[in-house]
Amino acid sequence: MVFDTHVHLNADQFKEDQEEVIQRAKDAGVTYMTVVGFDRKTIPLALQIAEKHEHIYAAVGWHPVDAIDMTEDDLQWLEELVEHPKVVALGEMGLDYHWDKSPVHVQKEVFRKQIRLAKRVNMPIIIHNREASEDIVDILREENAAEVGGVMHCFSSTPDIAQQCLDMNFYISLGGPVTFKNAKDPKEVAQMVPMDRLLIETDCPFLAPHPHRGKRNEPSYVTLVGEKIAELRGLSVEEVFTKTTDNAKRFFRL
Repeated sequence: MVFDTHVHLNADQFKEDQEEVIQRAKDAGVTYMTVVGFDRKTIPLALQIAEKHEHIYAAVGWHPVDAIDMTEDDLQWLEELVEHPKVVALGEMGLDYHWDKSPVHVQKEVFRKQIRLAKRVNMPIIIHNREASEDIVDILREENAAEVGGVMHCFSSTPDIAQQCLDMNFYISLGGPVTFKNAKDPKEVAQMVPMDRLLIETDCPFLAPHPHRGKRNEPSYVTLVGEKIAELRGLSVEEVFTKTTDNAKRFFRL
């Protein structure tokens, strides 16, 4: 049993063959998935997929790139959605300094509001970080996000940042980049994170692992991530899959 902790099966890239993709994942041993919705369009789709499939769950949040669009009504909506039986986390939320659609101060405000919501409803959070590690760690610390804990999704920063996140009760999730030839940091992180704090994911349709790099990613490929971690740590593939699945169930409180 394998748990892909972060998928976007609600993306347009899967519109034509979503069910076939889910079946391929099952055939590859990927039993569990969490579909992440992050705006008005993708959240309802994430819920629909989770409602339809027993072992697929949903996360709901507001993406930092679209922070400029979030209203108080949207925040209220997220608070209502956490009551849904298949919603297991709030996110993805965080900071993204790569795209400039939403000003930094707006991103930070929306990020803080979602952390506070998570603390109110006692739900773990999923963090999106792109080129914003220091600010993210600072905000998580200032808002005492350790109280609910969370996961650094598709972690791509340094071992030092990983350690700071671990110290705040966070899990580290690795995806396709750990399989990339020149990806030094993800490989180091894969070796230093305690096995009971490690998750795996695809972030599909993005960041497909080697040898599918540059193509559409899908949940069945998460096994390649687990295999690379097993190789880096000198463990059996079964041990990595068992441990990361147990971790994911604990993190999502399943």
